[in-house]
Amino acid sequence: MALAVRDPFTSLIKQLDTDFDLLTRRAFGVNNRAGAFVPPADVHRDGEDVVITLELPGVDITNGVDVEVSERKLTVSGRREAGPEDGAVFRELRGGEFRREFRLPEGVTGDNVEADYDRGLLRVRVRGVVRKPVEPAKIKIRGIDPADTAS
Repeated sequence: MALAVRDPFTSLIKQLDTDFDLLTRRAFGVNNRAGAFVPPADVHRDGEDVVITLELPGVDITNGVDVEVSERKLTVSGRREAGPEDGAVFRELRGGEFRREFRLPEGVTGDNVEADYDRGLLRVRVRGVVRKPVEPAKIKIRGIDPADTAS
């Protein structure tokens, strides 16, 4: 008779991974079906521009991705094929439809946005959206007699 050893940490980690995956899909508006694809993204400043980088390996950029600007939102949506399931023993590569939305400042149009794809990374640059803060200016108050302030 074979002795089965159960590792409680393995089942805990598996449950935490499942819970985190579900939470991530809910946060990014992805449906709850198993294996949904949510591409990770980085957002950083580059001078007065903001650059959003999404990981999209295996995605047909020409036919599978749309980048749109509408109503103060930048939307990147598309589809990645998961590949054949025949004979799969273990699957971590995810496919399916995805949609990521990023809020934009007022006045940003499609003319401010450009997108490039290289080696699995989609980089979307939104030009001129980071404004330098205006320096505070001291305003002189009229009607005050300098002689009145000496007392």
